Amino acid sequence: MQIIFDITGMSCSACSSRIEKMVNKLECVKKAEVNLLTNSMVVDIDDKKNINIIIKTVEKLGYGASLQKNVKKEEKQENKAKLITSFILLIILMYISMGSMFSLPMPEAITNPQISAILQLALTIPILILHRHYFINGFKNLIHLSPNMDSLIAIGGGAAFIYGIFAIYKILTGDLHYSHQLYFESSAMIVTLISLGKYLEARAKHKTTNAINQLIDLSPEKATVVREGKEEQILTKEVKVGDIVVIKPGEKIPVDGVVIEGISYVDQSAITGESMEVKKEIGDEVMTASINQNGSIKIEAKKVGEDTTLAQIIKLVENASASKAPIGKLADKVSGIFVPIVITIAVIATIIWLVVGKDFEFALSIGIAVLVISCPCALGLATPVSIMVGTGKGAENGILIKSAESLENAHKIDTIIFDKTGTITEGKATVKDINSKKLPKQELLQIVASIEKMSEHIIAKTILQYYKGKLLEIQNFESIPGKGVKADIQGITYLVGNEKLMKENNMQIEKADIAQTILYICTKQEFLGYITIEDNIKKDSKKAIEELKKMHIHPIMLTGDNKQVAERIAKEVGIETVIAEVLPQDKERVVREEQEKGNNVAMVGDGINDSPALARANVGIAIGAGTDIAIETADIVLIQNSILDVVKAIRLSKQTIKNIKMSLFWAFIYNIIGIPIAAGILEPIWGFTLNPMIAAACMSLSSVSVVCNALRLRKINL
Repeated sequence: MQIIFDITGMSCSACSSRIEKMVNKLECVKKAEVNLLTNSMVVDIDDKKNINIIIKTVEKLGYGASLQKNVKKEEKQENKAKLITSFILLIILMYISMGSMFSLPMPEAITNPQISAILQLALTIPILILHRHYFINGFKNLIHLSPNMDSLIAIGGGAAFIYGIFAIYKILTGDLHYSHQLYFESSAMIVTLISLGKYLEARAKHKTTNAINQLIDLSPEKATVVREGKEEQILTKEVKVGDIVVIKPGEKIPVDGVVIEGISYVDQSAITGESMEVKKEIGDEVMTASINQNGSIKIEAKKVGEDTTLAQIIKLVENASASKAPIGKLADKVSGIFVPIVITIAVIATIIWLVVGKDFEFALSIGIAVLVISCPCALGLATPVSIMVGTGKGAENGILIKSAESLENAHKIDTIIFDKTGTITEGKATVKDINSKKLPKQELLQIVASIEKMSEHIIAKTILQYYKGKLLEIQNFESIPGKGVKADIQGITYLVGNEKLMKENNMQIEKADIAQTILYICTKQEFLGYITIEDNIKKDSKKAIEELKKMHIHPIMLTGDNKQVAERIAKEVGIETVIAEVLPQDKERVVREEQEKGNNVAMVGDGINDSPALARANVGIAIGAGTDIAIETADIVLIQNSILDVVKAIRLSKQTIKNIKMSLFWAFIYNIIGIPIAAGILEPIWGFTLNPMIAAACMSLSSVSVVCNALRLRKINL
């Protein structure tokens, strides 16, 4: 089972990497993934009894862990209040410490070096207290030999503050030279600017979760149900399976159900992405969050609460957002060793400048600048923010991506195998002709319909929809996968299926030489005739294949149907490679053979017999209207039931990976360029050094820029 924890105290990907590493070492944990973006951890465990072990492990590392709950609005308001107070105090501090440099009017008392120094100390202390978590967490992690970004801030800001205390001592003892070497404003500015960056980053992060929040808001709070013959309004969460729910024009449908009374048109674009309203009448299924447009209808609740389509979509999107893409592992590895390396560079740079003759104030400034400009945050955020925005964008378009790995793998696809029935075709076949050799057509149809009633195959449903008469009682029903069915009626054994089934039973048949699906019927003694069935091609299948070819992706059609039918369908949609008359168990083998050729394979299907192939493929894509098993097995689910969304899913993957690579590039470049400049590499050439306050501002902006870059994914057209 998967348990989601809220993690507190993380400030960079070095934190998330360390927690993930230690939790994964626990025997009770199968797999743990920590997400810096959502401050959460998804843990796969066998027994809930181990939850406390996991929490204690995280706490020993210096962080907090608890079962997931909603973030309180009050916490955000408290952080905002702290930031405002901090900036007010900082502005006063900056005026006192630097006002004379800009010839600003200054009260005479403040011009006194001793009074000015004491005032600066008095203003700095409350600012540092407001942001004390940097120092508490930073030094705690340093003691545990697992320094993180807070450690860099704590060392840099702490060093500046301690040097300021030393400077005050020198001033009070009469050495006024130190009145220009107070570092209080640097210490206060570092924590304030970084907190501002964190606040802006959090606001930007919140936008990345908009897709999930919008999905949550789709479900109506109340529902009208019929109980004891009367209508009453109750909370949606109180609706039970079997309840009769009344949906009036303009209302949202609160549960998944089946229409039992009335006719209407429903807008289900929020769930499926369909632009057109869909007609719903008795017997049709409706989904949570769809909007009833005109007629009043009654539905019987079939799925409620966490079982509804909307709830499952939200769960899929949340899980995908919390998962980790393989491309993010590089950043994790770098972050794990990044902070110790930065501390080492800061110490070495400080020592070198002291050795070459620079004063302690200059060398300290260099060391602090190196510490605060370093940004493991940007590296850690690059992947998860793009994944969250990408999966959210997919959900908005009716494309459900189950994991970050699936989203990444989709951009590598070069071969796509399509099941035919229900994927390329409508899956709503029609009976074209009944060719009976021995019996009246209606009698033959009655026999076939009676037997097919026990089958779940699309052809069986087609026969039953076509035949409206009385069904016969059958015995000894047996389904023969990939071939057909057999059963006894009044002591006679009947076989209904394809040519393979007939040959296996040594039956001489009159072969129908037509490009349609053929259902042959016989007893063990004689051939009775055949029924021809035609399945219409989906209107957007041809366009989807054209788009895939433009992307240099090779399409293959795979079907258990006869070769003539398969080749006709393939020709109409533009597929050159056709593999027909394949048994269900062989579909997985076909996928494996393509992979053995070195191809990255996606399998697109909708049936139970597609599940092994969906699981084998590099990326399994299930058509949303397909079976629950196919949807459960697949990596990506297309709710709108259109293979044109396969194209959109691959485009989304390509754009998301491109966005991640861009963010990682700039995060690496920022540190590669920023750290040497902060260390003073340009000082001998142009006399340029980086002020610690400017370094803090740059550090904060780098994280914000990574999040803003990810938000660009919301604007892409699929």
